[in-house]
Amino acid sequence: MPEFNREEFEVKGKELVEKVKQVVHEGNVRKVILKNEKKETIVEFPLTIGVVGAVLAPMLAAVAAIAAVVTKCTVEVEKKSDS
Repeated sequence: MPEFNREEFEVKGKELVEKVKQVVHEGNVRKVILKNEKKETIVEFPLTIGVVGAVLAPMLAAVAAIAAVVTKCTVEVEKKSDS
């Protein structure tokens, strides 16, 4: 069974899209979870290996819509462990 680890980043709404692009670009990301200021999950995006271009566009559009209405949020990233 694969091991997963999680990282959390607190960002301002206007920085949200760039942060999501950055973590997806880094690779090994299995899931991106966006949480509000109260740490309640707003949305989860499961990602498959090799997600690129046109597949990312709808997810980034949703992230941009969320960024327009939140002042601060947490990006939680689930990555596959290297072990």
